[in-house]
Amino acid sequence: MEDNYQNRTAFIKGAKDIAKEVKRQASKKVGRSVDRVSDEYAKRSYSRFEEDDDDDYPMQGSQDGGYYRGDSQANDDEGGHSDSTEGHDEDDEIYEGEYQGIPRADSGKGSIAGGPGSVQAGAQQFTDIGVSEAERRKDQEELAQQYETILQECGHGKFQWSLYFVLGLALMADGVEIFVVGFVLPSAEKDMCLSEPNKSMLGLIVYFGMMVGAFLWGALADRIGRRQALLISLSINSIFSFFSSFVQGYSTFLFCRLLSGVGIGGSIPIVFSYYSEFLAQEKRGEHLSWLCMFWMIGGIYASAMAWAIIPHYGWSFQMGSAYQFHSWRVFVLVAAFPSVAAIAALSAMPESPRFYLENGKHDEGWMILKQVHDTNMRAKGYPERVFSVTTIKTVKQIDELVDIGTDTPVWQRYRLKIMSLSHQIRNNILACFNPEYKRTTFMLMAVWFSMSFSYYGLTVWFPDMIKYIQKQEYESRTKTFKEERVEHVTFNFTLENQIHRQGYYFNDKFLNLKLKSMVFEDSVFEECYFEDITSTHTFFRNCTFVASLFYNTDLFKYRFVNCKLVNSSFIHNKEGCMLDFSDDFNNAYMIYFVNFLGTLAVLPGNIVSALLMDKIGRLRMLAGSSVISCVSCFFLMFGNTESGMIALLCLFGGISIASWNALDVLTVELYPSDKRTTAFGFLNALCKLAAVLGISIFQSFVGITKAVPILFAAGALAAGSFLATKLPETRGQVLQ
Repeated sequence: MEDNYQNRTAFIKGAKDIAKEVKRQASKKVGRSVDRVSDEYAKRSYSRFEEDDDDDYPMQGSQDGGYYRGDSQANDDEGGHSDSTEGHDEDDEIYEGEYQGIPRADSGKGSIAGGPGSVQAGAQQFTDIGVSEAERRKDQEELAQQYETILQECGHGKFQWSLYFVLGLALMADGVEIFVVGFVLPSAEKDMCLSEPNKSMLGLIVYFGMMVGAFLWGALADRIGRRQALLISLSINSIFSFFSSFVQGYSTFLFCRLLSGVGIGGSIPIVFSYYSEFLAQEKRGEHLSWLCMFWMIGGIYASAMAWAIIPHYGWSFQMGSAYQFHSWRVFVLVAAFPSVAAIAALSAMPESPRFYLENGKHDEGWMILKQVHDTNMRAKGYPERVFSVTTIKTVKQIDELVDIGTDTPVWQRYRLKIMSLSHQIRNNILACFNPEYKRTTFMLMAVWFSMSFSYYGLTVWFPDMIKYIQKQEYESRTKTFKEERVEHVTFNFTLENQIHRQGYYFNDKFLNLKLKSMVFEDSVFEECYFEDITSTHTFFRNCTFVASLFYNTDLFKYRFVNCKLVNSSFIHNKEGCMLDFSDDFNNAYMIYFVNFLGTLAVLPGNIVSALLMDKIGRLRMLAGSSVISCVSCFFLMFGNTESGMIALLCLFGGISIASWNALDVLTVELYPSDKRTTAFGFLNALCKLAAVLGISIFQSFVGITKAVPILFAAGALAAGSFLATKLPETRGQVLQ
């Protein structure tokens, strides 16, 4: 009996040795096996996962060549067995992810560093880059097909809606940023005594910052991840928005708003790319359009907060005359809340699984997709349903090795890492102009530029035209006094919108009064006393002051143009420019109300584009909306009143928003995952450059002519709509 036992033990040992030898021989053919499995998978029908409400669950026993659980034959073919029954050696090490329940990835990752043949594979990789790129492209195509099927199984539910609101906050922060400077500028120009060139620079600085930010963060998101890049960009926006509300000088405020714009510039490119990678093909166009509504909500939030805070002078405090924290600074602080909220909410959300899979991180991508599936199934009342995917295709990685010795200083290590990252970003940007994408990139550049030039140019030109109409009406009520003689009179009431020429004032007192839009020309003030004077848009030109005293006034030197001061003195002059919101309340209310209506007017366009995006296609939506916007431009010739200009502003905004939504969806779908945010960021940066040009050109014609801005806008929109028809349609296509 003992001999039988020994014979049986020897037999089992010999069988194990034979099995190990067979396994080693089979590993040589793994490349061909992967190709065969991939081809079978690509030919597979995905109809069993297509469902209207994601209620039907796929059967466990599938024919997908081992990509899903329940395929016993596939498991046998791939050597699916329990390692614990064979002992443990270097060929049978337990897969690290098995401790967490993560299935073993396929060979799409390539060989493990340091494993057998890794040196030979690395040498082959660097000697034949063309073959590696072809293999990588093939892996990406296979991943795109499988990823779409996995999203179908995960369904659309609680997880996507949670991510929708989180990313919506980031997009809302971008909408707020656009309006902040425009709302605070009327108050900031008085608080900081800004000249016209400084006012213009402050109005444009946010666009310069967003241009840099879109390019920078869009490129980084393809290298370090969508979530991480978005968190960093929003953090920069929040920090410098906070600082900008407290700094006093114009230069520091300008610098903080610039960096705040750099931070928020990454919002749009990353948000749309990030969200699209959690959406199945039949949901993508609609839900990306719904996401655009948060930009509108950001504009409404900014308008409401500005109206509620800025006109109220009581929302401020002073520390002497050197430090003043007025209510418009409170508004700047409140405007940063959406960005802070987005950071807090985004911290609880995972990275894009598509990004992980594109970068060879199978385990991380699988876990997130399982989280999406389980979250949606529990919310729909099917907690028992199991995520059936066992293996997901990953893209072959091309390693870019940087030799960093142990003795290398820390600063030099970071320098080498930054240089390596910059090199990767540069290659990614150049890849957008490869022959495969060159035509698409140039066409999109033209469409983005033309739409941004006309849209931002007109939307800034509208309020400026309204201000010009208001100014003309105000100046029509100006009273003019000439050669008046006033002696021994005390002025203690507000003087507004008057012009005094060649007057003579002797022994007069100007006490505790406000001078608003007052002009004194060629006049003489003799033995006059000025005390507690607050002035706005008030100037003395070619005047003479004899034995006069100025006490606690804000009449600075720049208000005296070519004037003579004889035996006159200034005592305890106020520092800085004084604000008085009570006089400007009506004007401020009109500015906020106009922007509120203009932002709210895009709601119908958002709804229509969301409902029709997947029905009529992206190109028809883009071209059709651009043509209608072009036609609506010609109605601007008839806007000669405030109400008429406001109505036309709402009409133009409501129509053009559909073009923007279609363009966003189209840009996301035309580029592969590893270049998506890079291309989107580059195009969005070009958009901001066009905005700066459009605003500068259109503003120069305010009060001169309407024809030139209208013709510019109509021509740009017509060109954009024509070029849009030359782009490829992406409706119904798998996300690359």
